[in-house]
Amino acid sequence: MPKVSFRISEKETIDVTVEIGERIMDIARNSGIYIDAPCSGNGTCGKCRVQIVDGDAESHPTRHITDEDYAAGWRLACETKVTGDVTVLVPETASAFRTGIRTADLNDPTVRAAFDDVQNDLKAAGVMGDPAVFTCEITMDPPTLEDTLCDTDRIERAVKAAIGQEAKLSLYALRKLAQVLREDDFHVRCVLSRDEDCVHILDVGSAKSKRKICGLAIDIGTTTVTAALVDMETGELLARGSAGNAQIRYGADVINRIIESGRDGGRERLRRAVVDETLIPLIGTLCRKAKIYQKQIYRACIAGNTTMSHLLLGLYADPVRMEPFIPSFFQCHEMRLNDVLSGLHPEAKLVLTPNVGSYVGGDITSGLLACTLWNRDELELFIDLGTNGEIVLGSSEFLFTCACSAGPAFEGGDISCGMRATNGAIEKVRIDKETMEPTLSIIGSKSQKPLGLCGSGIIDTVAELFRGGIISAKGKFAREGERIRYDEHGMGRYVLAFEDQSADGREVSINEVDLDNFIRAKGAIFSAILLMLRQLGMEPSDLTRIQIAGGIGGGIDFPNAITIGIFPDLPLEKFSYIGNSSLSGAYAVLLSREAAAKVRELGSNMTYVELSNEPGYMDEFVSACFLPHTNAELFPSVEV
Repeated sequence: MPKVSFRISEKETIDVTVEIGERIMDIARNSGIYIDAPCSGNGTCGKCRVQIVDGDAESHPTRHITDEDYAAGWRLACETKVTGDVTVLVPETASAFRTGIRTADLNDPTVRAAFDDVQNDLKAAGVMGDPAVFTCEITMDPPTLEDTLCDTDRIERAVKAAIGQEAKLSLYALRKLAQVLREDDFHVRCVLSRDEDCVHILDVGSAKSKRKICGLAIDIGTTTVTAALVDMETGELLARGSAGNAQIRYGADVINRIIESGRDGGRERLRRAVVDETLIPLIGTLCRKAKIYQKQIYRACIAGNTTMSHLLLGLYADPVRMEPFIPSFFQCHEMRLNDVLSGLHPEAKLVLTPNVGSYVGGDITSGLLACTLWNRDELELFIDLGTNGEIVLGSSEFLFTCACSAGPAFEGGDISCGMRATNGAIEKVRIDKETMEPTLSIIGSKSQKPLGLCGSGIIDTVAELFRGGIISAKGKFAREGERIRYDEHGMGRYVLAFEDQSADGREVSINEVDLDNFIRAKGAIFSAILLMLRQLGMEPSDLTRIQIAGGIGGGIDFPNAITIGIFPDLPLEKFSYIGNSSLSGAYAVLLSREAAAKVRELGSNMTYVELSNEPGYMDEFVSACFLPHTNAELFPSVEV
């Protein structure tokens, strides 16, 4: 049987024994090797480039690889089959999502600010009381021959006397109880959680113990998973980190992942990718950073889109993408955390924020909770620009929501040099109108060279090209220069970094296909905004605030976003970028039973609009597929 040697880096090589005829993409997936495949291996995106360094493999030329690169051994992993022993180089661009776990610097005040802000805003709205998990010190009289009350009754009565509510002891606490009581002279610290009927004693320990009682807030994005480890008693952020969602190798979008999950063994592959390969290593890193044991985690709240929540639980997800688009659940009762994530406290509970529709999920209800749009009388918009685009329009009186078929362009998907916002991503761009020379801001160290473009960098690039007259309103190149290149088919591209300026020796550019994909994505967002407003008899000028969330990079340059027609042409003071609002909302739900009740209420009260069924939506969409729009009157401040 042939052997495939995957050369991941200078120090890492993975050897795999395979059958003749297996695709390199399938071998990599089955071996836990990350190869970027936004199209899920259909041969359409061209991002799974690998190099055959030595050995035998069968492949054919493709439009995604030049003749020169093909001669040098470059192939698409999805279209290459093993015919003998072979050595495969997986370059950094192909494994762009295999970047490991990134932890945040808690000394940076901006890291804590989002959590502090949401806690303060929700306190002002009256929904941050009633802690979900708390502790209580209890002192009891020890038993005697005259007082023979059993240990369970003794502690449950003592807790009831202290808390004023019936108490029930968990099995985990019961197994420890006799020894802990006697070692600590019947003076103990109880870890408690409350429901409508009683207080649950999750754990007992020495009253002298200073061990933190912790919880996890998690946002499972289609591209990136982010988590925060929190002190449940104080709300203090103990650690925060992120990792690429390992499901990415099965496709950049939810549709490809649902299709993969429907194949033999697919549901388990997708579940293990997000749980075993992503969440468990991420949680372990956060616990080590905070210097706590994983069994100190007593509660978790997870927010994610509808597909991510289904795949996390290993559910059959095909109905999510098939008409009439019915998910398995909207609201989910609290469940045992260890049924989903192993190694945490045995009595820990898991809360999933509620879904609203097939394409509006718990990440949106969580984000909506955090932005507090629902607590104000004025008309506002909340927009999440991630791998998908979701919008909520409303006020304290009503809430409308929809999902846009924007695709993953705002996180770098569907873009030839696109990537998520991690080291090497160009996040800000300025282009000189006269010389057409770019000035780039790159995520990473000062010496970091560019690898690709993240969402905020794409927005800047398109706006700067349009503003400088380098591209037309249709996204076609209109000027000539050193940085404008054409391929053998006459397709133009703008080069942000030449081969000798990039991190991997390949140019970083944006071409006319990328521009077309992006214009469609931004058109989907704007047309959805306009349609929802006009269904209510309103115009963009009626909006008092627009809050933008999502992991597109270092925030959005709002003048640039308006210039290319993503958002309405409104005064800049109406816009704000609020970052990962899904994680901020999950943090609130983690800490507070009132916040958990509020997010369930929000999920139930939102009216879900299916845009594909709305008359006039396609007309609005086509009109918006232009820079900034076919109706120039909607963008009076933009010079066309």
